[in-house]
Amino acid sequence: MTIIIFLTELAGATFLLLYAVRMVRTGIERAFGASFQRAVMSTTNPLQAALTGLVMAIVLQSSAAVGLLVAGFAASGGLAFATGLSMVLGGDLGSALLIQVLSFRLDWLVPLLIAVGGGFFIRSERRRLRQAGRILLGIAFILIALRFLRETMDPIRDSAFLPSIAGYLAKDYITAFLVGIGLAFMMHSSVAVILMCVTLVDIDVIPVQAGVSLILGANFGSALIPIWLSRGLNASGRRVPMANLLLRGSGAIVALFLINSLTILPYLGGHDTAQTLINTHILFNGVMWIWLPFCRYLEVPLQALLPTGVGDESGLDFAHRSVLDEGALDKPKLALASLKREVLRMSEVVEAEMAPVMEIYRDFDPKRVAALKRQDKYVNLALDSIRRYVAAMSAHKLTKRERKQARELTEYAIALESAGDIVVKRLLALAEEKAELSIRFSKAGRGELISMHERVMANMGLASNVLISDDLESARLLLEEKNEMNRVERTNRRKHLKRLSAGEEISFQSSDIHLETLRCLKDFNSQIATVAYPILYRGGQLLETRLITDLDPGSFDDEQ
Repeated sequence: MTIIIFLTELAGATFLLLYAVRMVRTGIERAFGASFQRAVMSTTNPLQAALTGLVMAIVLQSSAAVGLLVAGFAASGGLAFATGLSMVLGGDLGSALLIQVLSFRLDWLVPLLIAVGGGFFIRSERRRLRQAGRILLGIAFILIALRFLRETMDPIRDSAFLPSIAGYLAKDYITAFLVGIGLAFMMHSSVAVILMCVTLVDIDVIPVQAGVSLILGANFGSALIPIWLSRGLNASGRRVPMANLLLRGSGAIVALFLINSLTILPYLGGHDTAQTLINTHILFNGVMWIWLPFCRYLEVPLQALLPTGVGDESGLDFAHRSVLDEGALDKPKLALASLKREVLRMSEVVEAEMAPVMEIYRDFDPKRVAALKRQDKYVNLALDSIRRYVAAMSAHKLTKRERKQARELTEYAIALESAGDIVVKRLLALAEEKAELSIRFSKAGRGELISMHERVMANMGLASNVLISDDLESARLLLEEKNEMNRVERTNRRKHLKRLSAGEEISFQSSDIHLETLRCLKDFNSQIATVAYPILYRGGQLLETRLITDLDPGSFDDEQ
């Protein structure tokens, strides 16, 4: 019975730690995801890229998250190989530094973090404050999980079986290394694994020699995670995680044999044995920065290892190719799945149209604008195809629910087409007018527009997730963000009018374009948010109308 209680408590502590790490990462991604995209895309210098990756790993609490993010940008052609690899190496060191911070005894902070975080998350109506509350609660849960883990291990550290296992791992460092790889890969979080190892060494459950081998294995396993998660990307997207595995994995193996063959650990220790693990982890990932000047030379070997396939170079062609399956029309469930895939493809094309808008505002390029306008034709073709497909589906026997699903998908496709028109017919026209008249935005005004554009792009990704998952919580979050976007648009409009009142000449010249751009971004966001309405309505979280329906029409006359 004792072993069952121990395993249950250990599983509870482990999963609480995993949940807390994910909670912090989710809160940061929801609040600042688009800002990360801008930071990644604007980085070119290897050292600057490494520092950017370092900061992002600390904030996201995961080097694997940085690796996956970089792989996505590399797959879309928005990030060079050398820059991406530098960023991932920086993320590895950032994750190691995070371990040092989280290893401090900060139990006294838990009540404060829960009180402040809970207050923000429950009481605040503003999205970023709510996500800040989520982040603070996640940090509190990490500290609680670590304390729970210490308390779980403490009673059994003097038991008969645990010292034998720990002793075996200390002697057989290869097995310990493989265990570290397996734990990191299964838990999809090297931060959680290494924090566990540090805690176990701190309370003398496992010896420091075994702990070092475990964390080196966790480093290798952490490099495997982005490879697994990016396996569906094209070759360009998979090269950066593969290069990181080759560098970090080979480095971990070399470090494993050096540390276990030579008398090195005494020189890596701190004030206690647990600090030795942290020092080793930080030193290992710091040494990996010696590869930064050579990142660009690794691209050719990786291109040979992962050559560009036939379908990899056809990004736009694939995006413009209809996925509607005419052969599934007599099978309603398959036809609806095909229809949803087509709407998702349409959403990706619209997202690609909106993404470069702020760059075009800054540096107007007629060729790029013409390409975007051509791209919009595919959105219109997709909508026509969807209408015809739904009409063809109606010829077959559909249930009431299936007809409703087809109608909802068609309505969202119409909204996406309208969103594309906002980009092509309004925003690009404003960018052209701005370039022709040599109009400049004030620094504050440009910052407001960039911030709104970033929020729109983040919401576009959220809308795609809602479309795929039909998740009620995500749909609610998307609609909350729509309301927040309306508030931001009003706030930015007031700020602009204040600058006009203060007599800023540059704001006066750009006023019409600035205000119209604010409206366009808000309108675009409103169109993409419509995917949430049917989901919320089915979940009983949306009223049909805000109007009061039981008011006596003659009541005002009576008061008069």
